Amino acid sequence: MTEIPIAKPILDLNDRLAAANRALLDSHGVFMLDLIASPGAGKTTTILATIAALRDTYSVAVIEGDIASDVDARKIKEQGIPAVQINTGGICHLEARMISQALDALDLDSLDLIIVENVGNLVCPTDFYLGEDCKIVILSVPEGHDKPLKYPGVFQVAQAIILSKIDTMPVFDFDERQFRSDIEHINPHALIFPISATKDHGVKTWVRWLSEQIEQKRRMKAKTAHETE
Repeated sequence: MTEIPIAKPILDLNDRLAAANRALLDSHGVFMLDLIASPGAGKTTTILATIAALRDTYSVAVIEGDIASDVDARKIKEQGIPAVQINTGGICHLEARMISQALDALDLDSLDLIIVENVGNLVCPTDFYLGEDCKIVILSVPEGHDKPLKYPGVFQVAQAIILSKIDTMPVFDFDERQFRSDIEHINPHALIFPISATKDHGVKTWVRWLSEQIEQKRRMKAKTAHETE
């Protein structure tokens, strides 16, 4: 039986488009992160808390990915932040070509940070590089500490993991020690940021790390510009 390798050509094309996205962002010194989480994990709430902490220092835009609706994008725009809505029409993840179109709609010269809120899913977005500087996974306490074992792929590719809704820890049977042990086994280099966005707990630590990444991207652009003079 002859097998037709469909996935590889699709991913190869996606990776080429993602590399072009990354080159464009690098040329403008814009840091982009791909935020992945299940529905209800607190992605939009975390984004809003992040924006509130950063907006006096950095210019931020958001790319919202949803199967349908623009509810989250409207929440972002209400805060005076540029937001581009991508409706995938049933596709369970964002792809590089979608991000390319969204970048065309943004004024990259005026931005420092782009937050991509991927479609709510812990499986499909894992394999699709968008041109981002890093992938961040949000896991909420109510989802349970066993998710890294059930969905190891997404936790393996994450540079950092936000453990959200930690204020609900006393209510749910969440074993934080086991969670950290599993992450250490799956991805020992991943940073873990426990936060409660609604209670403003842990947000400063997360934002401090993110600010360091933005500054590093700025320095890279400045160095490149200097070398080409």
